[in-house]
Amino acid sequence: MPSGLSYLYRGAASYARMAGGIRTYVRTPAAKDPDASIKWQLDHREDVFLDMARRVVFEDSANPYLEMFRMAGCTYGDLAGVVKSKGLEAALAQIHGEGVYLGNDELKGTTPIVRGGREIKASSRSFRNPLANATIRGVSSGSRGKPFESYFSPPFYVHAEALNAIVNREFALQDHAHIILRSTLPSLVGLMDCLAGVRQGDRMERWYAFGAGGHYSTVTSLMVLAARFSGCRIPFPEYLRDNDFSAAAERVSRLCAAGIPCVVRGPASPSVRLAAAAIDRGLDIRGTLFLMSGEALTDAKRAVVESAGGRIFARYGMSEFRVIGHGCRQMTEGNCVHPYTDSLAVISHRRQTPLSDVDVHSLLFTTLLSSAPNFLINFEPNDHGIVEPASCDCEFSRIGFRWRIRDIFSFSKLSGQGMTLIGTELVRLLEEVLPARIGGRPGDYQLIEREGTAQTSIELRVSPRVTGWSPDGIRECFLDEIRRIYGGLLASRVWRHAEAVRVVMAEPIVTATGKIHPLQLLGIEKAPAKRT
Repeated sequence: MPSGLSYLYRGAASYARMAGGIRTYVRTPAAKDPDASIKWQLDHREDVFLDMARRVVFEDSANPYLEMFRMAGCTYGDLAGVVKSKGLEAALAQIHGEGVYLGNDELKGTTPIVRGGREIKASSRSFRNPLANATIRGVSSGSRGKPFESYFSPPFYVHAEALNAIVNREFALQDHAHIILRSTLPSLVGLMDCLAGVRQGDRMERWYAFGAGGHYSTVTSLMVLAARFSGCRIPFPEYLRDNDFSAAAERVSRLCAAGIPCVVRGPASPSVRLAAAAIDRGLDIRGTLFLMSGEALTDAKRAVVESAGGRIFARYGMSEFRVIGHGCRQMTEGNCVHPYTDSLAVISHRRQTPLSDVDVHSLLFTTLLSSAPNFLINFEPNDHGIVEPASCDCEFSRIGFRWRIRDIFSFSKLSGQGMTLIGTELVRLLEEVLPARIGGRPGDYQLIEREGTAQTSIELRVSPRVTGWSPDGIRECFLDEIRRIYGGLLASRVWRHAEAVRVVMAEPIVTATGKIHPLQLLGIEKAPAKRT
């Protein structure tokens, strides 16, 4: 079969499997007692972890974690003994110190896994959870144009519904109109948020999408049709015009005027743009609740939403785990959530960031859910956060989620507009790709994540030594190259829609010690001071 036809066949087959997975999920019964299923997970988290470790790692000679345990001199019996004697989190901290962990770049395959001077062979497939029987597949653009597939199972989403039921109780969302403010495929989040909402009886008012492009708009419509034919009448996405959130703001305002409370779910920057559009147009959206994810909830973003009369709370998630935790009504400052400790374990360790001179509390996550898409032990996504007991009286605490993660931000991934791009890939683009295409040398380009009035913006600083190109031309070149790195296809579309990238012809910012960091990320300047 010619290569072009083969590619089309594989794509069509993948989308057919995705549609089949959606049909299966729609027809899967909801949990009879959602709270009971969560409490069971909390009561048996150590046993679940050990069972998964035995079946997925220690009984699979090809699993990369097995080699890490061997190099650490840790058998399954040793692991079980430490977990039972010290507790799960203490055991995870101990084996992390012995080399049992996985970095973000190692999972994505952009850097090899090396422990004790030896390379451990692995691919992203190595960490898929064979116990999950996943059928819902999403395909996104990957590094160097290769597709990256995420696999999810209907039981995983049924458990996510149980967690979302806590959110609905905490914020009294039963009578709210739900506005989904998310991109279409290749991201699955918007589609699955709509499916889960309809299954739970939420009033799914509108799905506003941005950054539409290529065949993904068509495929997304086909997936909506597959859901509808299966009995789940989710809304079709309505595409917003470039850098214009007024249609969504006007809809929310009309609902508020009719006495219908609204909740907006989406990444932080688009959510704030909706609030800013309401302010600019004099629209009344007072009382609207914003549940945001995808990037740091900063004081500036919170101020815009609150000035529009809304309330905003954080939801923390990532593609490897889907949702990690959610803020409660009492978390009204900073970027703070209750982690879902029934589904994952979280610890942290202090380290220096690879892109600055400061120390951070780097978070490490471990899978505790047998239906999760991946089985990861001490996975380090390069996010900072302080893990500590929570003292609030809320629905999350009452069910057993009595910890919190506060001051969350990414220190080696750019996450503006809810798009996540790996820092090492961006540094390669800034130090190798752009100099080769445009001119200049490493140190002449710097990417800065800035907190704007209504959204996170991306500033590309280019040394005036680089000549022959206009700022507009450089921006187009940058967005073209972004498409070629991991996660960049969707990021390029979303950033174009929001007009989020600004080129400044100026020397890169130099640190007090004379260093030029090619990537300056939001939140780094607020990181804990380096210990001396």
